[in-house]
Amino acid sequence: MSDSELSTSDGEAASDAEITDELPQELNVSEYVGPYLFPNNSRRRIPAIIYLSAAVVCTVVWAVASDSPLVNGGFLGVAVALAVFAVYGFICGKELKIDESDALVIAIGAVGFPVGHASAQMGWRGWFSRPTWRILLYSNEPQPDQRGLVFVDGITGQVIDQLVQPNPEDWADLGID
Repeated sequence: MSDSELSTSDGEAASDAEITDELPQELNVSEYVGPYLFPNNSRRRIPAIIYLSAAVVCTVVWAVASDSPLVNGGFLGVAVALAVFAVYGFICGKELKIDESDALVIAIGAVGFPVGHASAQMGWRGWFSRPTWRILLYSNEPQPDQRGLVFVDGITGQVIDQLVQPNPEDWADLGID
């Protein structure tokens, strides 16, 4: 069998023209539509409005038809629970003002070394789910000498915490100079 032929499962030889390879749909660069836009926390207000509306409906039904055998104090209890969820949704639905590019610039200023590779991840902290960017940075050398981890508040842009240390990874075996 030559280099340009492979055998198929039924034992027949397949030529190069018959063998195709294709990228997964999400990696097809011809359909690139732009940078990824991280969803904003303010979307949490939409279910909060729905919860509040349902709480109002339950309260009205309880108040108007409280003498009906189909309506009892459970309607008022559900209304209170839904209102609590709605208030929590409004409090947690603060608008994300710092995107990953801005957070990266803030983190670069905080670590104090020229940055090569970096990665941003969104996380939330605290009871009220405050959006926080976690930025991992490496110094700009072929074998990075330093690395840093910076936490940036997604609403105010303040650096919450940072850790900078010498890079403990050893890449000597890879032959990179």
